[in-house]
Amino acid sequence: MNVAINGFGRIGRIFLRTALEQNINVVAINDLGDPATLAHLFKYDTVHRAFKGEVSYADQHLAINGKWIRVLNQPDPAKLPWKELRIDLVIEATGRYITRADAGLHLQAGAKQVIISAPSPDKDVPIVVLGVNEHEIDLQSPILSNASCTTNNVAPMVKILNDNWGVLEGYI
Repeated sequence: MNVAINGFGRIGRIFLRTALEQNINVVAINDLGDPATLAHLFKYDTVHRAFKGEVSYADQHLAINGKWIRVLNQPDPAKLPWKELRIDLVIEATGRYITRADAGLHLQAGAKQVIISAPSPDKDVPIVVLGVNEHEIDLQSPILSNASCTTNNVAPMVKILNDNWGVLEGYI
């Protein structure tokens, strides 16, 4: 599976760390920052600490532990080379392309599936919260939302409370 990350902020960078640990094949990162800055931000994370591996950059690529990842600087998702790169999955982590139409630009560019790292305002975009409803959602849907960080943190706990004792209402 070939994966691309659109947006290399906090979410894009932590996704890449996790992907590297799980041998997920990330082949491209699209961000408006230059490779030198992206390499530095990936290497020196103020929350997750310094990345213990090797990080360098050259010729519009990042090299992480010897794996070369292409860096793109395309502001329009419809113009990204996802078809050429045979991208199966785009992690949409900019926070900007959260509607079905906007996330769909990645599909138009040739990606097979998009996971939005934020809630979508569109009711027809399935929201997946791991540990809560992933068994109820068609995970093959071309566009999925992974909800919000707040939802992902509180929903599993609320599910346990509701399943065991019932929750009448709540406020987060």
